[in-house]
Formats: sequence, structure tokens, C-alpha cells
Amino acid sequence: LLLIFLTEYAEFLHCKGKKFTDFDEVRQEIEVETDRVTGMNKGISSVPINLRVYSPHVLSLTLIDLPGITKVPVGDQPPDIEQQIRDMIMQFISRENCLILAVTPANTDLANSDALKLAKEVDPQGLRTIGVITKLDLMDEGTDAREVLENKLLPLRRGYIGVVNRSQKDIDGKKDIKAALLAERKFFLSHPSYRHMADRMGTPYLQKVLNQQLTNHIRDTLPAFRSKLQSQLLSIEHEVEVYKNFRPEDPTRKTKALLQMVQQFSVDFEKRIEGSGDQVDTLELSGGAKINRIFHERFPFELVKMEFNEKELRREISYAIKNIHGIRQVLPRLFTPDMAFEAIVKKQIVKLKGPCLKSVDLVMQELINTVKKCTKKLATYPRLCEETERIVAGYIREREEKTKDQV
Repeated sequence: LLLIFLTEYAEFLHCKGKKFTDFDEVRQEIEVETDRVTGMNKGISSVPINLRVYSPHVLSLTLIDLPGITKVPVGDQPPDIEQQIRDMIMQFISRENCLILAVTPANTDLANSDALKLAKEVDPQGLRTIGVITKLDLMDEGTDAREVLENKLLPLRRGYIGVVNRSQKDIDGKKDIKAALLAERKFFLSHPSYRHMADRMGTPYLQKVLNQQLTNHIRDTLPAFRSKLQSQLLSIEHEVEVYKNFRPEDPTRKTKALLQMVQQFSVDFEKRIEGSGDQVDTLELSGGAKINRIFHERFPFELVKMEFNEKELRREISYAIKNIHGIRQVLPRLFTPDMAFEAIVKKQIVKLKGPCLKSVDLVMQELINTVKKCTKKLATYPRLCEETERIVAGYIREREEKTKDQV
């Protein structure tokens, strides 16, 4: 048992029971699993790779490593890869009970840092954000990040910590971590801008601070978390009490369950139309958004496509004015006579019938598609699913016919 404790090893959740003692194999397994989940062309996935490292030489920390923002798609990445990565990052950092580690290279403008920008969106006061400045050794000669590290430029409640990591050349040359840490320590102690704060810089200090701040953060958020769990427990206990004497064959239970499912269907349908649903489609327009587009983009486009001959219209107006006067002489007027105006306008309005009916058909089809999406939650009950879809779709088609008659 003592031997196992002193040996450093790692375990993956997708390889239960297998212990990795060679960390080169760990790196390879991460790459293989990444390619398996996301493909070979630099895709992304929100499914995490769970890795746990056991060692007597490390502090207890739980970290979520998120991808950096990709501005230009490469390989087979979709055109909206930047938005997909952004959505994934926001999904994690928006949680109030997590700390944000915002990593920014020192050789770039801190004001343009993607990490700090995203962190500020969800943590505007900087209460949950810890800044990490990397690549301090790659800054141009005569420049430094002293003001940033002293928390004077863009202040954060938890401050900034500078680190110097191994370069790609060091990694390829198999430079070990201990040598890298010694080189990092030497850099801070010898640099004129950082030597006065060397004890508050470097990877070991960052590990220590993260451990302390995570522990404090857990201690601060635990009471509210415990209260929330107790509230949920009471709610579940209440539900258990309600269903203690549950009889599956009780007709009143069946009726109540049926009404609840129909009511839920109604709520889901309304949310998809209003755009406040719990699931957001990122691939195409649907529901209320698509209907809005039909009315405000497709319908005007169909109207613009209509052919309009101004010369022919003026001739029709002239004939209409002359015809309503009969044998009487047509005198110059400031306004077109009412009868002539109505005759011409009615004829022009008739031309709008086609685009109107086409828009009605498009809206009806989208409503039917929305109904089908909402009935997926009733898939456990095929008969109820079919009947709900049939009744609602029938009602929509009935309204469609009435609308077309009005048109």
C-alpha cells in the first residue's frame, strides 16, 4: 500500500481500472481520445476527458482545461467554430460556484485578451477571476509586465501571477519539470522588474494560491450550496410522500398524468414560438425566429419580385378616369376620382394574393415542424404522440384555410 501511495500514476474515466505510470503514455492517450471524440481535423466537443493524477508531491486541485478561441477555421472545422468554442467556455465559466483562471501571454496587449474579456462578461467585478501571465521571458527588450503583475493596470480582486513555462524546444528536448521550475525561479530572481516580487511569482506559487483560493471559495459557497440541496431534498421528500400510495391503475392518476403531459406540450410549443425555450438550435432558424423571418424578409422579398409596369399603370388610370366620366368632358383635377382610385387599387391588391398565400403556407409548415419537435417528449407514449400531433396539426390546417379565405 505504501508503494502504491508513493508512486505517481494517472487514471482516465474512459479507461477504468487502468493505471498510467508513464506520463508520455498519458499525453498520447489524451491525443487519441481527443481524436476519437472530435475527429482528426481539429474539431471540438463539450464532452470532457476526465483525468485524475495521484501523487504525494502535488496539491489537491480540480481543473477544467478549456480550448482557446479559434478565430479562423482550419481543417474541417465549421465556419462558426469561434462561436461554438465561445458557447462551450461560457457554459462552464457562467457558473457562480467556479473560479476562472484567465491565462494571457505577456507579449500581447492585455486589453485584447480573449480570456479576460470572457471572464469580465460573467464576472464584471473580477471577484472569481485569477489572472495568469505567461511568456514573460518572450517580451521585447526594454518592456515588462510589472504594472499588470502588481494589479495596477486591469485590477482583479484575486490579482495576477506570472509564470514561465517550457518552450516547445524544451518539450521536444525532454527538459524535465524540475529543471524547468529551477529555470523559472532563476528568471524571476534575476529580472530587475520582477525580483522584488519573485516570492509571489512562478508555477509553485500558482499551485499554492489555487489550492488556497479553491479551498476558501468552496468554504464560502458551501452554505448556499447546502441550503439549495436541502431545499431540493425537501421537495423530493414531498414528492415521495405524494406518491407513497401511488396506484398505477388508478384512472384519476392516469387522467392527471395525461393532462400534465398535454399542458407541458402546450408550454413547450409556446416557448419555441416566443424564443424562450430551454434548448436553443444553433444550426438553423426554427420556431418563432423562422416565422419572424418569413414575415419580415421572405414576404417583402416576394413583393419586390412582383413585376410592376409604371407605363401600363398610368394608362390604366387614364382609362379608368375617362370611363367613369362617360360622355362628359374630363376636366383637370388635383386628385384621382374615388371610383377610379378604388378600381385601380383593387386590381393591384389582387396581385398580393400569391405572395400572401405562399407566406401562409410557409408559416403553417413551420408550425407543423414545431409541433413535431414538441411531441418528441411524448415518444414514450406513441399513441398519445400521434393523437396530439394529429389534433394540433388539424387545428393549424383549419386556421390556414380560414386565413386563405380571408386573403
